[in-house]
Amino acid sequence: MSKHFEDARYYLGRAADHAKAGVKEELEPVEERVREIVGRETEPEPSRLDRLEADLTELSKRAEGEAKEAVQQAREKVDEYRAGRSEE
Repeated sequence: MSKHFEDARYYLGRAADHAKAGVKEELEPVEERVREIVGRETEPEPSRLDRLEADLTELSKRAEGEAKEAVQQAREKVDEYRAGRSEE
């Protein structure tokens, strides 16, 4: 791809990002007024502690699932071994 097109694509991306930020900034007061009228508050961003707790919960569930799978595989191998030994 021509360097000119690469540069144009980069600057278009930057322009889009700046336009998005500008629109968001301009509409924040309107959003606040609408929320006051409707009576809905903004959802607070999850705190660092909340995100860590969610990550730990997910990791715990994943580890539990992997452990159960490993135990099941070990049982299957033991059963196969026992079946092979009884045939001898």
